[in-house]
Amino acid sequence: MKQTKISFPQGFLWGGATAANQLEGASDIGGKGLSSADVIPFVPPEKRVQDHTMEISSDTLARVVSGNFKGHFPKRHGIDFYHTYEHDLALMKEMGFKAFRISIAWTRIFPQGDERQPNEAGLAFYDRLIDCIIKNGMQPVVTLSHYETPIGLTQKWNSWIDRRTIDCFVHFADTCFKRYTDRVKYWINFNEINMILHSPFTGGGVLIDRIPEKQQQQAKYQALHHTYVASAIAAQKLHETNPNALMGCMLAATPTYPLTSDPQDVWKAQQVNKVRCLQFADIFVRGEYPGYMERFLREHNIKIHRSQEDLALMKANPVDYISLSYYMSACVSSSEDTAKPGNLVQGVDNPYLTKSDWGWPIDPMGLRILLNELWERYQKPLFIVENGLGAQDEVSADGKIHDIYRINYLRQHIQAVKEALKDGVCLIGYLSWAPIDLISMSTAQMSKRYGFIYVDQDDYMQGSKKRIRKDSFYWYQKVISNNGEIL
Repeated sequence: MKQTKISFPQGFLWGGATAANQLEGASDIGGKGLSSADVIPFVPPEKRVQDHTMEISSDTLARVVSGNFKGHFPKRHGIDFYHTYEHDLALMKEMGFKAFRISIAWTRIFPQGDERQPNEAGLAFYDRLIDCIIKNGMQPVVTLSHYETPIGLTQKWNSWIDRRTIDCFVHFADTCFKRYTDRVKYWINFNEINMILHSPFTGGGVLIDRIPEKQQQQAKYQALHHTYVASAIAAQKLHETNPNALMGCMLAATPTYPLTSDPQDVWKAQQVNKVRCLQFADIFVRGEYPGYMERFLREHNIKIHRSQEDLALMKANPVDYISLSYYMSACVSSSEDTAKPGNLVQGVDNPYLTKSDWGWPIDPMGLRILLNELWERYQKPLFIVENGLGAQDEVSADGKIHDIYRINYLRQHIQAVKEALKDGVCLIGYLSWAPIDLISMSTAQMSKRYGFIYVDQDDYMQGSKKRIRKDSFYWYQKVISNNGEIL
């Protein structure tokens, strides 16, 4: 049977994605305040007890803020993009990028998070950055909250636990809309919103040890509810400011498979998919809590404080599209003793998949499965805003980085995207994480590299910071130039 040829649509947004806290640096310049990312100290791999370092205790935070903690904070340094963005964006233009995802650091605009008057120096920086993105032929895709909760809000109210944080976020968002929405079409409310359940501090600036253990699950869901309300109000204000602008939600999307065909495994996988991922899209897209979550809340004795006004706002102001990160799939068994505590995504090994240098399962087919499920479930445009391979790149004797493993990874995943398009999925674009090496979100390592562009800098910020084009740079350049026809 003859294969039907299908192209990526005209206007498809090829590009890359970043976050302010992982590349900007300049944490003490221009009046910026401390964010949640700025206060998590680096833990060398040999001293870790789990595969990520994203939580922090109240005691450690107090010592960091007071200056009584001696440690290394890589996200305060980034790769100095604050000063090098013009050069770096010229490299993105050289690759042919159609879109570039950034985040606006909340604490550059409102250093403590709750000020009424914005910091003009911060606003001016993003004016320059957004203008430079556009000048280089790219559409800016802007995330409002990307793991950068103001520490001022954490100290005062434990951040999203307190309803007052809604007004602070909405004021921040509205300030950004009024300043930039003439140049920005695609907005994202919260990066990987489901992270609040897995890592409350990174996901939402919540110090979970301030909450009695028996109330911690309730607190997480209350914090999530406040983000739903905040998103609804922000979406309303965005559409009032610019009816053509679009608000998206963003999921850390990790499809979960049953380990076997045992119905108990199948059921567990379905429930994990709902609670870890789909519940958030259900609420952001449909504007209401789904029945399975109402049951979950009842059975776990979780009583969310939610008014009829909240529910009406959520229903009236759904998101316009669904964006997602995809790095891996997971596998679960009904046997609890097969879980791996300490892992960012818990589950059991899938015997059919290989793993990355950091132990993440590599599963291109999972991306096609995911895109089909999300499209068929919601019928809302989808946008891949993160996908990539973290690896230990080495500079060869010839001064180059021959990262064929990254090319293979991306080729297989983009092929899966192409198959999803044939399946009828509506997709806005594909943004690779990350186009340039930057600080890892989960481990704060520089040596966990994702980029097409190598940055000469190590885990302790030593190095020339020279940018070097990897082999994948030229490969992705060709993919974009032929609109994904030849991979």
